[in-house]
Amino acid sequence: MSRPSDYDDGSGRASAAPQNDAPGFGVRGWLRWFWRQLTSMRVALILLLLLAVATIPGSLLPQRSADPNGVVQYEAEHPDLFKVLDAFPIQAFDVYSSAWFSAIYLLLFISLIGCVLPRIVHHWRALRSAPPRTPARLQRMAGFAEQRISNPDASDAEREAFAERAVAEAERLLRQQRYRTDIQRITARNGSTEISVSAERGYLRETGNLVFHLALVGVLISVAIGGMFSFNGQRVVVEGESFLNQLIDYDSATSGQSFDANRLEPFTLRLDSFEVDYIDPESENVQAIGQVLDFRANVTLTDTDGSESEATIRVNHPLRVHGSPIYLIANGYAPTITVRDPEGTVVFSESVPFIPQDTNLTSLGVVKVPYGLQREGEDAQLGLRGFFYPTKVDLDSGAYTSSYPDLANPLLTLEVFVGDLGIDAGLPQSVYALDTTEMEQIAGRTLDTKPLELTIGETVDLPDGMGTVTLDAAPRFASFDVMRNPAQEWVLVFSLLAVAGLLSSLFVPRRRVWVKALPSEGGVTLQYAALARGDDPTLGRAVADLRDRHRDRL
Repeated sequence: MSRPSDYDDGSGRASAAPQNDAPGFGVRGWLRWFWRQLTSMRVALILLLLLAVATIPGSLLPQRSADPNGVVQYEAEHPDLFKVLDAFPIQAFDVYSSAWFSAIYLLLFISLIGCVLPRIVHHWRALRSAPPRTPARLQRMAGFAEQRISNPDASDAEREAFAERAVAEAERLLRQQRYRTDIQRITARNGSTEISVSAERGYLRETGNLVFHLALVGVLISVAIGGMFSFNGQRVVVEGESFLNQLIDYDSATSGQSFDANRLEPFTLRLDSFEVDYIDPESENVQAIGQVLDFRANVTLTDTDGSESEATIRVNHPLRVHGSPIYLIANGYAPTITVRDPEGTVVFSESVPFIPQDTNLTSLGVVKVPYGLQREGEDAQLGLRGFFYPTKVDLDSGAYTSSYPDLANPLLTLEVFVGDLGIDAGLPQSVYALDTTEMEQIAGRTLDTKPLELTIGETVDLPDGMGTVTLDAAPRFASFDVMRNPAQEWVLVFSLLAVAGLLSSLFVPRRRVWVKALPSEGGVTLQYAALARGDDPTLGRAVADLRDRHRDRL
């Protein structure tokens, strides 16, 4: 036996170690390695997890696309931190369009495609190929069963004919059970012929798996397209008022980066009336009094061609206009409040939406009067913070609450503030909140001057002779949500395909079944066996059922 070239026998004549002449990895090798890593299922799962984690900053910080006013407010409150978070590559206020979020999204997209395409080719070849050859020893397979058909008087030709018939009958049974079959013949050294049928089914399992992954890619594409071209606007409308489907007429709106506001159809929606059905106070079920049975927003739609049509919008029953559903999302009361100066000049007159605080529609609202009033000879800004009680009842503490959501005993109470409303600072403010930091309260529960109390049609004086306040009416308001997403139908289609593919990949068994006929002296031996790819607890029972039905046929 020859020794290795680097063997040292102590004589000092050991050959020098051979040089490593293997070629380097090279650019092409590194690219191939990177592609294999990227298209592995492990990396795809990691990228999917990273995409979920990457959405967290977008939910914690205001985004320019969804809340531009919140971004301005954040910059005013944290100017130094804002510069860091807004700089490239962090882009914390544009998370969903940032370079790093887009990189994760695109890599996930490429990874999924790279995983699926080779499997599609492999699956297509498997569908076109014949079932695998029958193993030599079926005894090692699951559900193995054997039975011998004896006939000592039969000739060799008769035994082979019976074996042919038995295998053909087994093939018919397997085809009825939607197996792909292939009859095989093997001649042994002793001249005898083994006849068998090889069958396989369950390709729908891999098909479902591929459909699931392709549908997941379709969902990613649809969500991306929908995010780019989507529009979502909210508008509060008081009874008798209208709004125009244009960006400037919405209270709040969000849209994708590629959305064109000029593509909004200029239809008009007028809220004619808002009707609510409650469980009557005379109901025997005292606990259910005041519960809502139905909401109905009766509207008039003026289409782009000038035609008018009436419609009713209910909860979960939107009105669809030019492919955009209009949802009813909230409702309440909008007391019509008029403020006059001491000379009787109207300085404010609007229906102000009050936000419900409980199921009986005890509602909180704010009125801001920036101009037209004076206090002690100087211009003053007025803020009113009030509660509206549709059905006012007295509590033991002296406070009020509402016992029923309809207008049975309406009352409006107003706390009065005078000072700087903060609207001149240039920062956005909510119309439903009153910043009293720079204001003086001149009427309230803890002061000598109690809150103003008004019923419908009543007028009361403001403190310090500033003027009067009148509660003219208490109409209802409805809040509508208008959506436009060109890809939402495709998201639904691909989601349903993903569910169908996942179910088939989980519950369709992949099986291989063999039936072999062995002619021998005195008869024919029939062998049955199967093999499952994955967990298949019913495999043994399926083989036993095949054996019994085959025996009955024979």
